[in-house]
Amino acid sequence: MDPISSRLPLTSDLLDRTKNLNGMKINSILNKYIFFELIPPFAINLAFLSFIFLMTKILEITNLIVNYRVSLLKVVLMLTYSMPFFLEFIIPMSVMMSVLLTFLRLSGDNEILALKAGGVSIYGLLPPVFLFCMFGLVLTGFMTIYGLPWGRLSFKELAYKVARENFDIGLKERTFNTRIDGVMIYVSEVDIKKKRLIDVFIEDQRTKNIVSTAVAPEGILFSDPENLAFHLRLYNGIINKVSPETRSVHSIHFDTYDIRLDMKKDLMSAKNQPKDEEEMTLTELRAYLRNDTKKEAQYYLTLMEFHKKFSLPFSCFALGLLAVPLGMQTNRAKKSYGLVVGLVMFFLYYMMLSAGWVFGEAGVYPPLIGMWIPNVIMGSLGLFLLIKTAHEHSIRIDLFFNWASRLVSRSVRG
Repeated sequence: MDPISSRLPLTSDLLDRTKNLNGMKINSILNKYIFFELIPPFAINLAFLSFIFLMTKILEITNLIVNYRVSLLKVVLMLTYSMPFFLEFIIPMSVMMSVLLTFLRLSGDNEILALKAGGVSIYGLLPPVFLFCMFGLVLTGFMTIYGLPWGRLSFKELAYKVARENFDIGLKERTFNTRIDGVMIYVSEVDIKKKRLIDVFIEDQRTKNIVSTAVAPEGILFSDPENLAFHLRLYNGIINKVSPETRSVHSIHFDTYDIRLDMKKDLMSAKNQPKDEEEMTLTELRAYLRNDTKKEAQYYLTLMEFHKKFSLPFSCFALGLLAVPLGMQTNRAKKSYGLVVGLVMFFLYYMMLSAGWVFGEAGVYPPLIGMWIPNVIMGSLGLFLLIKTAHEHSIRIDLFFNWASRLVSRSVRG
């Protein structure tokens, strides 16, 4: 018995069952086999990366629930509304890693070799990969075109409701808080549960031609959600009122001093702000680009967002194509090399996309180039490596792995 066939019962059975059929039937069975092999690693990668995103938010979630008493339902909704922003990057990465892992397994088990022996070319393995990439493209396109605007607008609406009920969510320790127009608040320490503030400094410029500064060792915050207002009661402090016109200063010592912080104007202003580029639908983006004749910074930001809605979905094809030759070269390198190179490639893609956004916003080159050139580079590299692999030319993944390791080490030390 052929030693390869004895090691590969699944592939051998596949070839035995199809050797007497026509080429179309062979390709049909092979395509189904590879396509369904891609699904489990995709699901695992998608779940794992989504879990990583959730873990980055775990402290914030715990803080909202325990200290600010925000309901679990609202926290879950916040995470749900935030997911489209991450999924538009997670899905292409999951597509790439699923293709890479599948071909790493096929190559590591010598199934690729068995298929070649059965007369299947490297290019004959691409149709199920491209179909799977199309699946990723549709998912990513749904997130960029529909999911992101919906998530951003829904998150803004929910944040408005939460801010109405919990002003102290935005009150940070040892930070100049300027959420309220004309009022700056600095607090050394905040006891969230008791609504107690330690070492409070307030600068109030809401009165015309008068700047009031209040300093107190202690204060308490009271909320009035119905009237969109908050009351800050200070104890045993001093108020200095400065009039720049008369160049006079009045100091007042107090035992108790109440300050009303009206949030209605600021919250309504934030709620009614015009949509930014990430909140616009495709139709709204087109209308804005068509009607904006000034072509200033906001125009280019909107144009980049328009192109990003299409370039990110098509990255599934570019990254998926690149993953095929990387996975097939496992028989010449360790599996870990292929995995690390795959991660590095996605990191490079993301860096190129970020650089394209920055340079496009600065006007260094057109947004069209900034948003699409990463796809062109990765796709071209993938096609080049695929042709080399098809002609049995070795790709020195180990050299790239060593170079990437040195680069990461230098970045960490630097």
